Amino acid sequence: MERSRDAEHARPFARWGAAARAKLPAPARDWLAAWPDVFGWRWLKRVTWPRTSRIDIWRGPLRPIPRFFRRVVPKSLYARSLLIIITPMVILQCVVTVVFMERHWALVTERLSNAVVRDIAAIVDMIESIPGEEGHAIATRIARQRLDLNASIEPLAPLPPPAPKPFFNILDGILSEEITRQIGRPFWIDTVGNSRIVEVRILLDDAVLRVFAPRNSAYASNTHIFIVWMVSTSLVLLLIAILFLRNQIRPIQTLAAAAEGFGRGQPMPPEFRPRGASEVRRASIAFIQMRDRIERQIEQRTQMLSGVSHDLRTILTRFRLQIAFLGEGEDADELNADIDEMQRMLEGYLAFARDEAGEEVAELDLSDLLARFEHEARLKDRRLETHLSGDPRLTVRPDSFTRMVTNIVGNALRYATDVRVSASHEGRWLTITVEDNGPGIAPADREEVFKPFVRLDTARNIDAGGTGLGLAIARDIARSHGGDILLSESEMGGLRALIRLPA
Repeated sequence: MERSRDAEHARPFARWGAAARAKLPAPARDWLAAWPDVFGWRWLKRVTWPRTSRIDIWRGPLRPIPRFFRRVVPKSLYARSLLIIITPMVILQCVVTVVFMERHWALVTERLSNAVVRDIAAIVDMIESIPGEEGHAIATRIARQRLDLNASIEPLAPLPPPAPKPFFNILDGILSEEITRQIGRPFWIDTVGNSRIVEVRILLDDAVLRVFAPRNSAYASNTHIFIVWMVSTSLVLLLIAILFLRNQIRPIQTLAAAAEGFGRGQPMPPEFRPRGASEVRRASIAFIQMRDRIERQIEQRTQMLSGVSHDLRTILTRFRLQIAFLGEGEDADELNADIDEMQRMLEGYLAFARDEAGEEVAELDLSDLLARFEHEARLKDRRLETHLSGDPRLTVRPDSFTRMVTNIVGNALRYATDVRVSASHEGRWLTITVEDNGPGIAPADREEVFKPFVRLDTARNIDAGGTGLGLAIARDIARSHGGDILLSESEMGGLRALIRLPA
């Protein structure tokens, strides 16, 4: 039904297009009918009216253009803002220069050359009208005194070969056209030899007329002044724009750095304060208020959990004392085991809910941590292979980071016999890969194990006293550092845990 309605709407548009094409000449109609097939642009025919009144040009040969611009255009806001300012200015200057060169410069040069050639044509007419030495003397005298031309008449001889023309000089073309049009005799011109003089030789019937004209009388020589002023003014404007734009972009960069540091649990930079444009100030103030609210909420939660922990531990201590008065026995051992399990569950819950961002950022040596894992593997009679590349020093929250990696490696050592830990600290990123030959986790359950209190029957983090919080705490720590933990299948046959975070 939608297609039929679109067709009904498109019929008036098609009739209008057919009526417009019918008014065109026959060659134009044939070209319009053939060019989509000739160039292979059938996608230009995809016009619907009025629901999607557009030509879907980005699905044809122009498809690579957006990808090219996305790849070439800078990514930072400062560079893009400069590009927005510079591009229109350059385009405007190019258009103004082309128009000036095409209209003013060429027109003025044409008129000046026309006047010079007219004077030379007058000299030629005087030489032809008054033959002999007397006519030559009169023509050269009038040229010097009245026309500001240094003219001389030389004996008849062949004209020199054409001189090399400069790459960009409109004087040669315009002057040649004017001599051909007004005088109509063989000629030779030189506009390159002496930069201030233009030499013209005209082949007469019995002599050669040699004329030296000032270059500025045949050529608009002050054009460079316009270009110099235009370029100089543009550079000054660009310098001012860069300075002002830099001051406007810097508060945004500071705000981004503060937000990124807050996501990693780092303290707010001491130089951070609301400044810049009003919108940036509002965003900075909103960020500070949001950070304060989050910190107050975390502090209140921590105080509440501390009170709950104190109360529950007091009750567990009473249970232990009452069981101690009962004496030794099988019932007392079972009750003590239950109390120990409750204690572990309580510690796990508090560890998951505890504020990890309260820990200060410090430097950690990753090689020492890997050495401790190797020692633990020897105690558990497991084979552990470690590899470290790059700088072993990290700027993280040491206790939280150690707890995260220990949880991942501890699970691997618990359920596998061979474990391989690879760490790479290249540039701004740290990557830790933990692989083993254990039973692994099914692909459908790899995201479920990161949820709090989730205990899968085939999960790796389940033991007699497990609470289903190990991997949840590990991912929470990774994300608080600005990274993440991903699970996949290992080449060793078990599970592959990838820890990637900025460091």
